[in-house]
Amino acid sequence: MKLLVRNLARTTTEDQVKALFEEYGTVQWCNLIMDKATGGSKGFGFVEMPKPGEAKAAVKNLNGRNVDGNKIRVKKAEDKKETE
Repeated sequence: MKLLVRNLARTTTEDQVKALFEEYGTVQWCNLIMDKATGGSKGFGFVEMPKPGEAKAAVKNLNGRNVDGNKIRVKKAEDKKETE
């Protein structure tokens, strides 16, 4: 299950995000979105967890948690709609 993580502090690292989610199960990959101009984090990213039960537990427990001074938001990532 692909999860969207928003409202991350610009200083939060990919390793920190991965470690947070690993408390609830296996993390297949973690990807923070970086600003091409500055090289810094844009404050959001994605986490892929292969087991839906673990992913749901992570969403339930991490949504609204305070991380590096920011209250993060976690939800299931929506698939991009194909335009016809």
